[in-house]
Parts: sequence; structure tokens; C-alpha cells
Amino acid sequence: MLAYDYPILGLFWSMLIFFLWIAWIMLVFRVIMDIFRNHEMRGISKALWLIFVIIVPWFGVLIYLLANGNDMASRSIAEQQAAQDQFDSYVRQTAGAGVGSADEITKLAGLRDSGEITAEEFAAQKAKLLA
Repeated sequence: MLAYDYPILGLFWSMLIFFLWIAWIMLVFRVIMDIFRNHEMRGISKALWLIFVIIVPWFGVLIYLLANGNDMASRSIAEQQAAQDQFDSYVRQTAGAGVGSADEITKLAGLRDSGEITAEEFAAQKAKLLA
């Protein structure tokens, strides 16, 4: 009741309730997405968890988090690591394609210096790489 006697506290209280409501909605959707992403659960278990979360949302989400919270976190971490590995692979593949000329010339110079290729072969390969 104190919040309604002072308008700034009423605004603060309203904003707090609004942000908690948004956080709750995000948590419910995260739990629902985790139910569908869980490959260890069978279909009937997924259906029962989904019905439980939809019919009794506060209690259902709380019980789901208590029962599967650690697994939920480990699945999320594994998914993020897979995405990071895929991104790193893409960057290595893309970055490695454009640097080839300088590296190839260095390798050819090493082969020339060791005597495995002649100076003429080195010049021909170098001209081909620079063209």
C-alpha cells in the first residue's frame, strides 16, 4: 500500500512486476523448448511434461527445473559448444582459402632450397600462383 501513496514507488512496483512477468514467460518457453529438445526422453514423457507445464504452469515449471535443471544446463552448454565448433570450422575454412599464395611460395622456396625442385620449376610455380 505504501507504493500507491508515493507515485514513484508505484511506477517502480509496476515495472518490477512487468519485468518479473516477462522473465517468467521466458522461463516457461525455455522449459517447453527443453522438453522438445531432450533426446533422452521418450514421446510419452515429453507429452506428460508438456501437459503438466501447461495445465499447472508455476508448479510444473518448478518441478521440471528441480528434476531436469542440471541436464537442461548441460544440454544447453553442449549445444553452444557445437555451434562454436561449427563457427570455428567455418572461419578456419574461409580464412585458410585466401592465404594460400604466400604459404605456397614459402613452401616452394623450401623445396627449391632443399633441391627437390629446380629454380625453373620454382619460377613457373611462383608465376602460376601469382597470376
